Amino acid sequence: MSDSAETGFAKDPADRGRTSIADGVVEKIAGLAAREVVGVHAMGSGSGLSRTFGAVRDRVPGGAKAAAARGVKAEVGEVQTALDLEIVVDYGVEIREVARAVRENVIAAVERMTGLEVVEVNIAVSDVKLPDEPDDEPDSRLQ
Repeated sequence: MSDSAETGFAKDPADRGRTSIADGVVEKIAGLAAREVVGVHAMGSGSGLSRTFGAVRDRVPGGAKAAAARGVKAEVGEVQTALDLEIVVDYGVEIREVARAVRENVIAAVERMTGLEVVEVNIAVSDVKLPDEPDDEPDSRLQ
C-alpha cells in the first residue's frame, strides 16, 4: 500500500496548496537586480526633478520600500511574468550592452527567486547621466 493511501495525505507536502507572488515582489527583485549592473545610474524617470523627489521619498521612513521597485512594472501570472523597466544610464556606456546585462541579471534573479518564467523584459532608457551633472539626491542634514 502506498504512503498516501495509508495516511490519506499527498506524498509531497509541496503539492498541498498554492503559492501566489505579488507584482510588487517581482518588481522589487527586478529593480534590485537591474541596479547591480554597471552603467545603470538610476531607475525610473530621467527627469532630475523626479529623481530628486524620489531621493527625498527614499529618506522618509517607509519610503525605501517603494524605492526598490521604482522604474519597474511587472505583470505576474500563475507561472509567467513580464517586466517593463525604465533606466537612466551613465554617459559613455554602450547602451545596448547595458540593456543586455540588465535583462540577463533581472531574468536570472526573478526566475531563481520566484520560479516564474520571465517571458520578456522591456527596457526604456529615459536619460543619460552626464559626468558634470550633480547627483540629484539632496545632502543629508545629519552627520
